[in-house]
This record gives sequence, C-alpha cells and structure tokens, in this order.
Amino acid sequence: MNNHPIGIFDSGLGGLSVWQELIKILPQESLIYYADSAHCPYGQKSASEIITLSEHIVDFLLEKGCKIIVVACNTATAAAIHHLREKYEVAFIGMEPAIKPAALNTLTGKVGVLATQGTLNGALFKQTKEKFANGVEVFTQVGYGLVELVENGQYTSQEAENLLREYIQPMIDKQIDQLVLGCTHYPFFIPIIEQITHGEVTIVNASVAVAKRVKDILLDKALQADEGQRPQYSFYTSGELALLKNLVSRIFPEGEYQVFQKIL
Repeated sequence: MNNHPIGIFDSGLGGLSVWQELIKILPQESLIYYADSAHCPYGQKSASEIITLSEHIVDFLLEKGCKIIVVACNTATAAAIHHLREKYEVAFIGMEPAIKPAALNTLTGKVGVLATQGTLNGALFKQTKEKFANGVEVFTQVGYGLVELVENGQYTSQEAENLLREYIQPMIDKQIDQLVLGCTHYPFFIPIIEQITHGEVTIVNASVAVAKRVKDILLDKALQADEGQRPQYSFYTSGELALLKNLVSRIFPEGEYQVFQKIL
C-alpha cells in the first residue's frame, strides 16, 4: 500500500497547481491526476451534480489503487467532501479558503477573496469566514471566465489580464493587503496578479498548505512511499487530451509522465 499512488482530482486543470506543490515536498510519491474538463467548470453546478461527478472520479482513482485522495477543487470540496468521507474509507484532503492566514496577516484589516460562485456560496467558506475573519472586512469577487481561460491554455492572455484587472482593482481601491485565491485554477494567474497589484498585496495560495497537510497525513498513517522509490506520474482527462498535454508540458517540461483521455 505504501508505494501506491496519491490520487488528485479537480473540475479541470486547475488542480495541477496543487500537483506542483505535492511533487516539491513529496518527491518519492507517485501521483495520479484526474481532470474532469468535460464537465468544467463546477462553479455553477448543483451540489448533487458535483457529488455524482466526484463519486465517479473517486471510484476510478480507487480502482487505480490510490491510498489517499486530494480533492484539488474548492467547489468540489465545498459540495462533496463530507459526503465522500462518509461513503469511502480512504482519507480525503480538500481545499479550504485560506481566509485564516489572510486575516491573521492583514495590516489594513481588509482582505479580498477571488473564488467561484460555488465556493463563495458554500457552507465551508461561510464557516471559515465567521471563525477566522472576525473584525476583518472581507471583499469577495466571483472570477467569472477565469477557469475557462486556464482550461484553454490562455492564462497569460490579454483577456486574462483584462478580467483580472476588472475583478481585483475594486478590491485594491478598498485597500486590501491580502488576496485569497479561492480556486485552484487561479494560481496560474499569479504573474499577472503581481503586475496588477505592483507587489503591494500578499497573494494567498492554499495549495502549499494542502500539500503540507497531505505529507502530515501520510506520516500519521505510515503511508509514505519507500525511501528512494522512483515516482510515476499519470494524468487523465475527460476533456481534450491536447489541452492537458500542453499544460503539463509547461509546468513539468523535463519530467517523465503519461497522459490519457478517460471519460467516466
């Protein structure tokens, strides 16, 4: 079981931002990534739809022998992770809006959150906000169209910059000094966001914390791969294979991996 892979899934390609962090701190672990790009975005789907899609993906990852599963999607975490934990025995790690570190570190008392509609409407976001952001002003913005730009490989485009400027500038005008990225697709826009904010706003990316949490759970359950184990990386998509290949080749240009199309 120890040398079995870690499973990761997202509504599309955004969870690759989590995958990047995982291979940094768990270089010996094999990973299987599933991008449900055919049904992306999840942001405006109902909870029941997301639960059904998530079950199909989890069943597939368990068939592949995954020892732990990362729900690398804020929207799917909000809608489905409690159900998944009740139904399956495998450990699940989800995405939590990183309001806590933003609220703790703000100097202006004003924090921005860029996320999908599904995440902002979810109980998890509301609970996290109430618990950790007491006394802090939280400004939220739905990132309409941003997920689709990443899915189409256009996250460095002028269109991306225009949308991000439209969404972020009003929050800057309100003097935020922390910007929480509440969707795993959004870290791909960090270079553009840094240009828009002129480096004066701290960008809070939850992917790093999630990767650390995965490491802790592997250690706690004694599931870490054997020392010196050569990892294997596999990527699956329910969407266009070329788009997945393109993004993986960008973020992992010299690595060895396999890419497949798999419609569930």
